[in-house]
Parts: sequence; structure tokens; C-alpha cells
Amino acid sequence: KPMGIAVHGTVGLQHAAMGIYNAYCDRAPMVIFAGNHMEMTGRRPGAEWHHSALDCVKLVRDFIKWDDIPLSLEHYGSSLTRAYKIAVTPPMGPTAIVIDGHLQEEDFHGRVPAIPKYTSPSPPQGDMGALTEAARLLANAENPVILAGNAARTPVGLEHMIALAELLQAPVSGGGRMNFPNNHYLYQGGRALVRQSDVILGLETRDLWGQVNNSRDLVHRVSSRVASDDVKLISIGAADLFMMSNYQTFQRFQPVDLDIMGDAEASLPFLIEEIKRQLPASKRAQVKARGEKLKASFAKGVEEERISAARGWNDKPISLYRLSLELYDSIKDRDWSFVSQQPSGMNFWPMTKHYHHIGGSGGAGIGYELPASVGAALANREHGRFSVSIQPDGDFLFAPGVVWTAAHHRIPILWVMHNNRAYHQEVMHLQRMVTRRQRGNNNLAKIGNVFEDPFINFAKLAEGFGVYSEGPITNPDDLGPAIRRAAAIVDSGMPALVDVV
Repeated sequence: KPMGIAVHGTVGLQHAAMGIYNAYCDRAPMVIFAGNHMEMTGRRPGAEWHHSALDCVKLVRDFIKWDDIPLSLEHYGSSLTRAYKIAVTPPMGPTAIVIDGHLQEEDFHGRVPAIPKYTSPSPPQGDMGALTEAARLLANAENPVILAGNAARTPVGLEHMIALAELLQAPVSGGGRMNFPNNHYLYQGGRALVRQSDVILGLETRDLWGQVNNSRDLVHRVSSRVASDDVKLISIGAADLFMMSNYQTFQRFQPVDLDIMGDAEASLPFLIEEIKRQLPASKRAQVKARGEKLKASFAKGVEEERISAARGWNDKPISLYRLSLELYDSIKDRDWSFVSQQPSGMNFWPMTKHYHHIGGSGGAGIGYELPASVGAALANREHGRFSVSIQPDGDFLFAPGVVWTAAHHRIPILWVMHNNRAYHQEVMHLQRMVTRRQRGNNNLAKIGNVFEDPFINFAKLAEGFGVYSEGPITNPDDLGPAIRRAAAIVDSGMPALVDVV
């Protein structure tokens, strides 16, 4: 469902632009209301001129689906209905309505604008003939692989994904959404499976080229083909039904053998039934054997990750595995929802329900996690779900005021800080660049990227916004008790934060 966003004219849109862009990249619906004063004689002197524009939405038009400027109440009613409808039609995305300030302030003496009847659009389904051919290729494949990008939009989509994978006994590589239970033996990715595959099915994949090729960040960046040259590539997705050119969100072009335009989730029921119809009886034993092999490899992967988790268990700073596992142990008996992106160790959280994880940001814009976690926690509140986030420190600094919003509106959420005192992805990349250029001084990578001298105390920041907090915690033995105390605060209906180094 789309969120409604109200922004204050030109400056509000400038503040909101990154969040809108993330939603556009993530194919997430929202309806934006932007204030403006078009008619100049009614503008008050000073700031109202700075906050007005001839074309208010021009700033974000390259990454929204549609916008309009209503000039009457009737115009507004029709445009709002259209904006909502376009936002929720796959591929979903943001739309915008510019609300004229004079129209807002005018006295209409109780007259209510007519709102047209809204009929939910049916998502576009892939061509039946093409889906029938896709089913033939998959039913006869020796080693099919499913790449799930933004495949599942709803709980029903999640069920379809499980049915498809189990029917084929095909491994599923995750993606940007909660597409598949991570404790299912078919939830497996990796280059080896792509390399061995003879048929690859991409469902709303954001970067199919990146899945079948490997790009290495060396002195000279090189790429190589991972998938075999004779692999059959099938793509089902709606992304190309709405494409903009300025922002290059569509990734590198990948030729495919079967390109099916349509919403993947809406297309899956027909595809599943066609595979059932076309699956040769002679293949069923082979399909079962394929599943047994995947069960064994899944179990091996789980054991390897357990070994990785044990390394550095008592280290200071606290390891990500220790953080993730201590956190899960403290909240596992609640109806939880993980409302941020996943760091290491999250594979030990059995994510089986559609709300167990909200997915990624879409556009990787820093400053996404904290506001998005509060938005998700607000959605979870009416269902009584326990919202929990592992919150990056650099991301926190972009919009910390949302912590006060959670406190003011009593939005229950547990933030556990991923406080590595740096924009660490940038630090590591610049360390590679320093090595590449043979500069010999990794301190260069710290410039503008680390939070030291002084360190930031996120617990005190949260306390200043009226939120219960503990930390910074550096001793791993203190971690579990602190999380349990904070979780009790969240159970009472308020937000809480634990700062972990």
C-alpha cells in the first residue's frame, strides 16, 4: 500500500528527494503532496517566494511515475484518484500532486470535492504463449535456478514462490524483497549454482547481468561470464513497462532468450500450472534427486555459517554475528518484524512470513534505514508486531529527528545500533584504492569517513529525543541483558535504542 507524503514546496521536495528516489528504485508506491504558490500576487513576501516554483515537481520528475497540478477541487479529486492508481500499478512507484497554497486556503463554504470511484487495476500478466514456452524450458531443465528480485509483492506472492521452487526443486537466490523463507533448503544462491544451471528464471530482477556475470574491482576492472554460454535465460518482469532514462537504475543490458513483459507475481499461477502440466513423468525422479542434493548443500552451508559465527564470539568490538544472534535470542518468542537491511548473521533468523523483512532501500541512498524503520514500525503497530532494526551509525545521522517522531507518536520499535564508527563501506573501498595506487597509508581512507575524535554517543542522542536507551556497549557479555531490558520497553508500546560498538 502506498504511503502518503506531504512536503513543503520546493524545500520540502529537496529534503525528501533521496527518499523518493529510493522508493522509485525499489518500485515502492507512494503519493506525494507538494505545496506551491503559483499565482505571485497572493504570495507573502520573503520565504513564500523561495518556497514556490513555476514547476514544483521538476526536481523529482525523472524518478516519479506521474504528476499533476490541480487548479480546482474537482480537478484535485480526479488527479488524486489517478495518482493513487498509477502508483499501485506494476511497476509501482511514486506519483505526485502539487497542491496550490491559495486553493488550500480558500473558503469553499463546506463544499466537498467529488472523488471518482476507484477500481483497483489488475496487474499486467505475462503473455500466455510465452509463459507456456517458459514452462516447457523449466519442466525439462536439468538444473534450473530461480533469481527472485522483487518477485513477491504480497503474502500470496510468497506462497507462489514456494510452490514454484518446490515443484521444480530449484534453488532460489533472494533479492530485494522478502521473496522466500530463508530457512527453506531451496533458499540458496552463489556463483556455483548459476554456473551449473542450464535454465535461469529471473523474476523482477534488478540486475540480471550482474547475476550471470562477475565483475571484479581490481586495478583494471574486469568482468567474466559466470553462466554457461548455452544457458537459457528467461526474464519475467514489469520494469520495462515504465522506464526513465536520466537515472540509470536499469543496470547493464543482458540479452535473454525469453523476455516476458508482465508482473511476475501475477504471472506465477499460470506458470506453475503449466509446469505441472508439462513436467514429464520420466523427470519426476530426477527432480526429487535434485532436491535431495540441495538439502545436503543447504545443511552444509548452515554448518559453515555456524563455524563463521563462532569465530570472534567474544571479540571487542562486538562481532556482527554475536550482535545478530544475541538480538534474535532476546526477541524470538515475539511476533517480530525486521525493519532494516540485513547485516551478517541474519541467516540464523528464520524469516518465513512476508513481514519478517522489509527488504532493501532500492537506491542505496544513505539516510534510508532510520526513517524507513519508523514507517514500517508504524505499519506493524496496528498488528501488534514487534519491530526491530539493526541501525547503521552513519545512516542515523541523516534524519535523526525521526527518533523524536517515534517517541511522540508512541511507535514501538527496538533499534540496536550497528555502530562501527565509520561509513565503513567507503573506508574499505578507499583502502582498496590506496592499495591499488600504492600510496602505502590506509589513514587516507579515513578522511571524511570515520566518526572519531570524538566518538558519537547514540544512546545520549536517543535519550535527548525522549527515547529509552543504553550504551555504548563494548563488552559482548553486556549485550544480551541490555537488549532484553530495551525489548521490555518496546513491549510497553514505546521505542528503545541500544548502542552497540
